[in-house]
Amino acid sequence: MSEEFQATFQQRVIGQFNSLLIPRALDLLNYRICHYDRSADPARPEYNEHAICVFWHENIISVLPRYGHTPLTVLCSQHRDGEFVNQTALRLGLNIVRGSSSRGGSSAIRKMKANSKFSSIAITPDGPRGPRREMALGPIYLSSLLAMPLVPVGVGVSNPFRLNTWDKFAIPSHRSRIRMIFGPKIHIPRKCSRERLENSRVAVQRLLTDLTVQAEDWATSKRKMQGEQRFVRARRTNRLVFEERATPEQAQGQALESEYSKAA
Repeated sequence: MSEEFQATFQQRVIGQFNSLLIPRALDLLNYRICHYDRSADPARPEYNEHAICVFWHENIISVLPRYGHTPLTVLCSQHRDGEFVNQTALRLGLNIVRGSSSRGGSSAIRKMKANSKFSSIAITPDGPRGPRREMALGPIYLSSLLAMPLVPVGVGVSNPFRLNTWDKFAIPSHRSRIRMIFGPKIHIPRKCSRERLENSRVAVQRLLTDLTVQAEDWATSKRKMQGEQRFVRARRTNRLVFEERATPEQAQGQALESEYSKAA
């Protein structure tokens, strides 16, 4: 039985309602974005490489509804509350993988490896249970295993309504300003030692925290950010396959072959 049909009728109805209402509500808000590298953003026409995008769990409602019908796979927890996110994301036209580091981990990794060939992956690295804004090792390990760059995404919301949950889940109000900063691509080497993975985790957590604080300051200060723009989505299929890129060794070999052909 597919994951979609394991949901209750109520969960499916709420998912359908969310997928219709939330994107339109976000369209009415003051929403701005800036990038270190536009090619890392699945919503941009410059997008040219699948990556692992990480942002804090509290900002799910401000991020995922903007990325409907883009090449993005969302890692949803197998907890009961995760089914609402799952059903909403499905109806937004996103790819879904269920699992976490504690439940369904090995199965989720296999599915994400398959999906990495045609989409980026979105992970909330402090979910599904927290602690708040503390990054788990999973995304770092996955980046190393799949040879996919990590992209930290900082999100700030002014005057949000916050739930009394472990993550202080942020729901934008009708007067909120939402700001998103797409960070740089971070490449984690293959076959890293546990120590190097942990050092990378600490460094990425620090950068993600810094980008989040910058986005929050940007949202509350009303100032403009250099390079900021309105959020514009390039609507496309949720399965986008790029041509395989040559490794540095392959590229050098191709260049030598080309030079040899010219000389001949």
